[in-house]
Amino acid sequence: MAQLPLYLLSAVDVRRVSAPDTVRGITIASLTLPGITFATGEHNPGGGVMAVNFSLPRIEAPEPAFSAKGIDTNIFTGLGETDRWVFAGSYLRRGPGGGAAVPGRAIIEGVINAWEPDESDPAEFQGCTHTFAEVTHYEFHLDGVELFYIDFWERVLRVGGVDRFASHRSALGA
Repeated sequence: MAQLPLYLLSAVDVRRVSAPDTVRGITIASLTLPGITFATGEHNPGGGVMAVNFSLPRIEAPEPAFSAKGIDTNIFTGLGETDRWVFAGSYLRRGPGGGAAVPGRAIIEGVINAWEPDESDPAEFQGCTHTFAEVTHYEFHLDGVELFYIDFWERVLRVGGVDRFASHRSALGA
């Protein structure tokens, strides 16, 4: 029986795709990669014995965020405007035969539409949370493998290499 590897997150960074040399590795306190939740459509037949929430080939709106220590003045350049971001992670891959550090990359296009400083006082280091909305592109690669790719404008929803919306685009004649 093949043992699956264990991936342990060990370091994170967030940067704009357009400014790859602007790193936040020493100021990032946490980042939140949004979960993927498939939308459902409820069907409750009048002559049936139960309702069913049928899974649809689309996802609910993702809401990424990251928290930084101190005030990141660079965030205010483009606050409220669409931009593309890299949420980078370094993962320790562990398994039989040892392990290694491997990259994890989420590419997210959206709008930082909320900046919220933490409650603080002069004795504490102030943090700020940056929350995204209007996410139209979200992809994640781990150890060089694409786990998912979702793009609103392209109408692509690829999970594990399978485009879950391809047959629907075809049925629509696209």
